[in-house]
Amino acid sequence: MKLINKMLSGDKRACARLISIVENDKLESEKIIKQIYSHTGNAHIVGITGPPGAGKSTLTDKIVKSLLKENKKIGIIAVDPTSPYSGGAILGDRIRMQDLALNPNVFIRSMGTRGYLGGLAKATRNAIKVLDAYGCDYIFIETVGVGQSEVDIVKAADTVVMVMVPGLGDDIQSIKAGIMEIGDIFVVNKSDLFGAQRTATEINMMLDLNTNEKRRPPVLMVTSTKNEGIDKLIEETKDHYTYLKESKEYDERRQKNLRIELLELVEEEIRNIVISETNKDNKMENAVKELADKKVDPFTVRDKFLNSIKK
Repeated sequence: MKLINKMLSGDKRACARLISIVENDKLESEKIIKQIYSHTGNAHIVGITGPPGAGKSTLTDKIVKSLLKENKKIGIIAVDPTSPYSGGAILGDRIRMQDLALNPNVFIRSMGTRGYLGGLAKATRNAIKVLDAYGCDYIFIETVGVGQSEVDIVKAADTVVMVMVPGLGDDIQSIKAGIMEIGDIFVVNKSDLFGAQRTATEINMMLDLNTNEKRRPPVLMVTSTKNEGIDKLIEETKDHYTYLKESKEYDERRQKNLRIELLELVEEEIRNIVISETNKDNKMENAVKELADKKVDPFTVRDKFLNSIKK
């Protein structure tokens, strides 16, 4: 495909068109990924996550601007909430990073969640592969701030930066259920505000309780609007990647994420097959009525459906 060859040679427009196809056309998306997959696996994928209002966009903006001084090629996927009216993304992140979009070494893409839970868009993984093949040194994924369910980023990123700010009420309670375990680096942003040190202390106390960690995540004080602490954050991000590479954790993490991705792809295909088969002759509707009338149990129906597909 000409578009793929252009993208592999560094054509920014071709990259944009391929991501659009990946996002909107399932069959074409599969064809694209099959052709570019051997060119992936070189970028450092960094997830920027945390609750709404934590300043993730500004933080990402400052990190990228610092890395550009090192002549790095950078991709940014900003996952935004989907508008309930138009179905499109609410492009707040892209507006805040507008000056970066003009840089030839930066590619920014906003993606709507389209109802997909977990903080990412459904097409995020494949968009990452396109940017990886495009030649990005770093790919930043800024998740939508959805709170405790925002854990999908760990399935896609090498390094997860958890961003917190003081003054959001019960700070640690808002992240400890599930999210606390996925952070590789913790950032207390807006650290010039009252209560920032208390927030950092509470995060450190919770990290002290987690004795299973091979590497204790650092807790950094950052004020992104003033560009304070950004260099230290970049240093810790690079150090984490070096740690992953020098230990077995890099391969373990990537293989674990690939296993999850593969299982999800298989599950999706099986689900589609089941729906297609059971829609014939109203099998699904009839089974639902029998379940409602308590004539049969859900597990028996499941086995019946699966056995018919196996045949």
